[in-house]
Amino acid sequence: MKKVIFALCIACTFVSCFNDPDDEFIAQCRTPTNVLSNNVSHESATITWEDNNTSATYTLEYGASGFVLGLGETVTTTTATATLTNLEANTTYDVYIQSICSDNVSIQTEVISFTTLAPTVSTQFENNLTDLNLFSGNIADLIPSPYAFEYDLTTPLFTDYAHKQRIIALPSGETMQYVDDGLPTFPDDTVIAKTFYYFNNERDETLGKRIMETRILIKQNGAWVTGNYKWNEAQTEATLDANGSVVPYSYVDNSGDTQNINYKIPSSADCTQCHSINTDIVPIGPKLRSMHFNNQLQHFIDNNYISNLTDPSTVSVLPDWENRDDYSLAERTRAYFDVNCAHCHQPGGSCDTESSLDFRYETPFGDTDINTFKFTILARTQNYIDTYSMPLIGTTMVHDEGYSLIEEYIDSL
Repeated sequence: MKKVIFALCIACTFVSCFNDPDDEFIAQCRTPTNVLSNNVSHESATITWEDNNTSATYTLEYGASGFVLGLGETVTTTTATATLTNLEANTTYDVYIQSICSDNVSIQTEVISFTTLAPTVSTQFENNLTDLNLFSGNIADLIPSPYAFEYDLTTPLFTDYAHKQRIIALPSGETMQYVDDGLPTFPDDTVIAKTFYYFNNERDETLGKRIMETRILIKQNGAWVTGNYKWNEAQTEATLDANGSVVPYSYVDNSGDTQNINYKIPSSADCTQCHSINTDIVPIGPKLRSMHFNNQLQHFIDNNYISNLTDPSTVSVLPDWENRDDYSLAERTRAYFDVNCAHCHQPGGSCDTESSLDFRYETPFGDTDINTFKFTILARTQNYIDTYSMPLIGTTMVHDEGYSLIEEYIDSL
């Protein structure tokens, strides 16, 4: 009998020697399990977990990924859920959770990580372009927000040989609505942006670019509002500029020649003049017929950017004015007129009371008055004379290639 008791004592001593005191605490105060992140937005996230402790509180410590434990933010709660707020957008966070029981605490959970979303696009004009959240990362890289998409035009507007990036940001859950070959119907809180820039050397884009301005249209309560942002020389920010300004700039063109320009950023009044139809402000570029190439319309359908349109082939195509292979001289010139001139020269446009010219592509030739005013058209496009040359706004030089097209067309009439 004594031998048995002695053996039991040895067994007890053996267990005691190899039992980690922390294991006792873990058994009494369990570590949270099944930790999940939910409802992650650009500024908050909800953390949930499971725990079998009968009565405990919980401490969450969190911070940007890789933070040092003990130096993070902390939240204490009595339920198995907590919402973290005031987070930075586009940031990965690490979270650790610890149970606190009446007599002891658990060890901390393994790290759980989540990444906040990009900030939503602002539908109000801010003083700084960065505050509109139209771009992700370094703003000068012109990477659109995840909530925006780029588009392009078959025949773009000429603006002193500037390159352009065009993007649209639709409100969450909303789409453009197909109406006809012209402008779709945009929902309220749509933001349309066009950024103008030059490459320092057109023959080598790796040498960088100079961004001049970003023009913004925002649809608010059924009406479009315009605003222009002028970029700083450091290319780190653009500020709202209602009065317009001139930016001198030199770059090397494709021929290796240095071009010196005085780039003109239009004022708010200038924007109104071009974008006004019957006193209503409207977009100019994003007509469906102008975006119908390179499968753009199918891309819009596939990504639910547009509704009421299932077959892009039902939409007409505005000709590419440079495409001599597929379009006639008349088609190419009329397309050029449509994009560069028709926003003012059409019924209800800003030149409606001063001129009978109607440059819309769909207007029958006999109703355009192009033939009547063909020599005037030549005179006002062959040289640049401020307040006389056409277009009146948006250019400070002659578009040589465009003028050659117009001259050839006028001579053919």
